Amino acid sequence: MAKTEKILIERKEIEKRVVELAGELDERFQGVDLLVVPLLRGGFVFAADLVREMKTRMEIDFLTTSSYEHQEVSTGNVKIFGNLRAQVKDRHVLIIDDIVDSGRTMESVVEYMKSMGPASVTSVVLLDKPSRREVDFHADYAAFTIEDVFIVGFGLDYESHYRNVPYIYTYVDED
Repeated sequence: MAKTEKILIERKEIEKRVVELAGELDERFQGVDLLVVPLLRGGFVFAADLVREMKTRMEIDFLTTSSYEHQEVSTGNVKIFGNLRAQVKDRHVLIIDDIVDSGRTMESVVEYMKSMGPASVTSVVLLDKPSRREVDFHADYAAFTIEDVFIVGFGLDYESHYRNVPYIYTYVDED
């Protein structure tokens, strides 16, 4: 059976929500020297758009995580690669990722950050998929909540492809 692309969230809708989130985050972090930590690889597209819309003074550093390993669902085994160059202790940290699915990656990264003694840790994700949650983790901010469908685009990949697509889509069977 052939598959066809079905757009779930259009580019304009993503752009509008990113601007709204940036305003909410600017309000929360007003007067704070913020440390922003996007998770690579999936979070980089969303993070780039979000931080460009923010006015808050910030330093940006990166962490690389992996839990999918070329699969459509998380393996449940979260790996954090590398170390931050930025100082975390006593700073307000904003972690940015593409999606909260099982919740394991963000839970692991938040705990990792907290172990470094920050003033606060806040999480923001492009997509929240609560029906897939395996741990009790809820992002502080989520641009969109979606159903349990496999998605790609706007930073989300399948087998290391499709991150560059400027909208979010799934595949459906053609009748």
